Amino acid sequence: MSIKLLPVSAMATLMATTALADAPSVAVDIAPVHSLVAKVMEGVGTPDLVIQQGASPHEYNLRPSEAAALQNADLVFWIGEDLTPWMEDAVDTLAANADVTTLLYADGVTLLDFRENALFEAHAHGDEDHGDHEHDHEEHAEAKEHDHDHDHDHDHEEHAEAEEHDHDHEEHAEAKEHDHDHDHDHEEHAHEEAAEHDHDGHDHDDHAGHDHGEHDPHAWLSLENAGTWLNVIAAKLSAADPDNAGTYFANAAAGRADLDALATEVNALLDPVRGGSFIVFHDAYQYFETSFDFPASGAISLSDASDPSPARIAEIQGRISSEGVDCVLAEPQFNPGIVTVVLDGTEAGTSVIDPLGVDIEPGPDLYPTLIRNMATTLAECL
Repeated sequence: MSIKLLPVSAMATLMATTALADAPSVAVDIAPVHSLVAKVMEGVGTPDLVIQQGASPHEYNLRPSEAAALQNADLVFWIGEDLTPWMEDAVDTLAANADVTTLLYADGVTLLDFRENALFEAHAHGDEDHGDHEHDHEEHAEAKEHDHDHDHDHDHEEHAEAEEHDHDHEEHAEAKEHDHDHDHDHEEHAHEEAAEHDHDGHDHDDHAGHDHGEHDPHAWLSLENAGTWLNVIAAKLSAADPDNAGTYFANAAAGRADLDALATEVNALLDPVRGGSFIVFHDAYQYFETSFDFPASGAISLSDASDPSPARIAEIQGRISSEGVDCVLAEPQFNPGIVTVVLDGTEAGTSVIDPLGVDIEPGPDLYPTLIRNMATTLAECL
């Protein structure tokens, strides 16, 4: 009896098909995080992207295929409700049986507070007390029990307790405990808190983007956070799929090595233009600024969920004129007319910077390409 051996190429295809069939089903919120998960899963499986490129993560209506991805998921990785407040209910309802990881509050993540003013002080980044943020993050992490048992009611009780501990503010904790209701009382409380911190006389529109959390959620723009997440993702995947644990951790290690090389490359791109000043469209880049010690001078809009007030635009125009700002950066998702108004009467240049990778093919290469493109755009504009 003769035994026919499959060609090497056929064997490789068969093994890859088997790995894909056995891989956990994974759903991820935004493209940059999807890229990190895809890197860790490379050779084993492919995660599903929930929020399609070009859409704002703050407001989004799930398509049937995206809802199905959450419903069928064994694991869900997302930044958290600070970035996508609408998605919390979808995760709780559709992914009730999944292991859900809220990356913003994962162990080891550096969190930055929102900046409330239109104009930034150059020394603010270096003065951040990261120890306090890490302590604060640990308390928030206790409230994010989705990562362990995904018990919805228990989660919100712990979240309320954590908020009460952080702020010693009982009314705020009770409002957070009833977060899903979004009732009138909660909205009034949010506006009262914004008013309390409004020392500079800015319109309440400037604070509208902060109602869902204290920390800036654009944490994927920190290479340090991305490296931490690679480890978290590998650990979660390995727990769900022990047979492929070696591949997950090897991919995560390779990804961290790539990030180290990327940091060197980006610093080389930015070194010739250090000392240049730039304005961003909305305040989403301080993690990138901190990673590469390259602070922005200000932001036209506090959040991509709110329009800038006339007073804020006037502040930005004043900074451009008084400090000779070199560059004002627009974004592909937002009205370029606002940037045109800001640039009126100035000599600043402009370009388009993209923090989400709208035009980049989803997959393992999206994240490093995104960071590299941002650095290139900034250097060329300056």
